Amino acid sequence: MPSAHRRSFPHAMLREIYEQPEAISATIRAHASNGKFDTEPWLAVHRALQGHDRIVIAASGSSRHAGLAGEILIEDISGIAVDVEYASEYCYRSTHALHNPAVLVISQSGETADTLAALREAISRGLDTISIANVSESKMPREASAALITRAGTEAAIPATKSFTTQLTMLYLLAIYMGRMTGRMTATVAEEHIEQLGRIPALLETWIPLWEEQLRAIAASYASAEAFLFLGRGIHYAIAREGALKLKEVSYVHAEGYPTGELKHGPNALVSHGTPLVVLATCDRNDPDSVLRYSRTLQLLHDIQQQGGNMLAIATEGDQEIGKVCSHCVFVPAVSEYLLSICEAVPLQMFSYMIATQRGYDVDRPRNLTKAVVTE
Repeated sequence: MPSAHRRSFPHAMLREIYEQPEAISATIRAHASNGKFDTEPWLAVHRALQGHDRIVIAASGSSRHAGLAGEILIEDISGIAVDVEYASEYCYRSTHALHNPAVLVISQSGETADTLAALREAISRGLDTISIANVSESKMPREASAALITRAGTEAAIPATKSFTTQLTMLYLLAIYMGRMTGRMTATVAEEHIEQLGRIPALLETWIPLWEEQLRAIAASYASAEAFLFLGRGIHYAIAREGALKLKEVSYVHAEGYPTGELKHGPNALVSHGTPLVVLATCDRNDPDSVLRYSRTLQLLHDIQQQGGNMLAIATEGDQEIGKVCSHCVFVPAVSEYLLSICEAVPLQMFSYMIATQRGYDVDRPRNLTKAVVTE
């Protein structure tokens, strides 16, 4: 089915970008069918969550960015409060910081040293735990109270691509499940959300080749830049953070992700033609909050245009305004607010890939990095 099976690739990272539709589809199939949650493994998740009105998410790197998106998803959909910790900091937090939370750890390998340490610390405190990982036989799924396994398959390149979007997929499913648990979502609405998620793989299958062609050309305009600022509001801030990390990892260019509204509180001093902005300016026209975020972002882009800023926007197909204020614009399919996060992540991965390869770097083996950080 996926177009990744019908061509050869110069790098594992590019192949794995193309493999995301099937990875997301497999993750959904393993946990839900016909718009409903399969019994396993949700019974253990249900037991781990029962009696808790707060969740702590502990993760590192790209997995933590997935956790930041998960915070928005879980809080908005289920009403349960979430705190996201750096896994490397969790063990040093006071045991009294939060009263009896459930702890969710997220790791691609299931062996990440600081995240595993956070899991074991939570277990030692007598807390219920849930693990999201891509390897079922790894330590975290075996040691946690409950485990949710993504179906990304082997990821040969060091930069996370399909492991990240399958984590977003799993967190979306978890948020819907928790919405059912708390009574904030009816069965019919939950089925609709799952069905909408199930349409994402086919959309990505269509759009990824378009992004590859478009971003190869766009990257030529940015390949010489030595610093970038990535901006996003709400759940899109998490994706901005991930986009900046991906660019740093593979192209050795300094990049930072900020909430869009924070730009004028200091970072704006860096904005110049030589320091481009990558702005997540998507919009779900059926969501009033999304429309408000978009309008505020559009106003900011007008202001930056007056400053002479160099901007690449990620916008929703059909947008007639963004192209008037940005140097370049990449469109994503029109889907619901929360699912836009998955659709945004993929072109940002492609952008990083194109920048790095045009600068002559090995995207599969970035310097000083390993696939699984198994020592702290």
